[in-house]
Amino acid sequence: MVSLSDELIEKFDQKDEVVLGKLLKEVENQTELGFELLKHKAFQKGKAHIVGITGPPGSGKSTLVGKICKSLAQKGLKIGVVCIDPTSPFTKGALLGDRVRMQELAKYPNIFIKSLATRGNLGGLAGSTADVVQVLDAFDKDIILLETVGVGQAEFDVLDISDTVVLVNVPGLGDSLQTLKAGIMEIADLYVINQSDRPGADESVKDLRMMVNESKKEDWKPPILKTIATQQEGVEELIDQIHRHKSFLRNSGQWAKIRQNRHMKRLRGVTNSYITEIVENTMRNDPLIQKRIEEVKRGEIDPFTVSNEIIRHLFQKQLTL
Repeated sequence: MVSLSDELIEKFDQKDEVVLGKLLKEVENQTELGFELLKHKAFQKGKAHIVGITGPPGSGKSTLVGKICKSLAQKGLKIGVVCIDPTSPFTKGALLGDRVRMQELAKYPNIFIKSLATRGNLGGLAGSTADVVQVLDAFDKDIILLETVGVGQAEFDVLDISDTVVLVNVPGLGDSLQTLKAGIMEIADLYVINQSDRPGADESVKDLRMMVNESKKEDWKPPILKTIATQQEGVEELIDQIHRHKSFLRNSGQWAKIRQNRHMKRLRGVTNSYITEIVENTMRNDPLIQKRIEEVKRGEIDPFTVSNEIIRHLFQKQLTL
């Protein structure tokens, strides 16, 4: 049984980033030590402003995140960055493209970057993202930036973790807005047209403004900003709007509500994971269940009947413990 030693806890509390990196790896791999850390630090959270940066590939998210981090770091804020990279088909690890592009941030001691692999997760975020964010929050970061992998309308998972969602796009939206309206476009708190020196930037802003005016959001109207991340243009205005949204959440009482909803979603998610693990173990190791599974494979019985039998078997087994 692996346990979380007093020495590890002490070094974590002393903000030892080497220990942080090692423990985050344990959390990412869902080891016993990782779970012990999550349980130990479960209540040491809630301070960090969690900002999700999402949008399609090629919109310049990584460059924009890098410029935001640089500006915040120069202001003395403690920053965590979680970059979700595509999974390598060979190693099943992150391809680390984002971290390579953010090498210029290495000189800032108040920035910590963690790359995660999607590992087949279709929601734009890696499965362990929420756990990694919890640890960074417990590590006393002021702001945590999540950069999603950029898979389009499937990126709704970012809502479950972020306080503020920034949608980055490029000029030339055109008719694609109609497709996106009922999807990812509606989750954003801030809209950014990056690479705004390209033709069509003003038209894209106009299209977005029309969409925002038609939206059902009444308490917060998402601002629409233009940036040229490579030249640092518009980045300070974006940071100001991110801070403004945080103030809005706090003043309106939504800051606490978001966290309550997040805790409930985490509870459901963790419970579902435990149940799934128990079911999978039973299907692999119980001889009687395996016999029934073989009957399903041969088409001798329907899966609905066997599914009910597995559930009843698990409940009866728990009652006899």
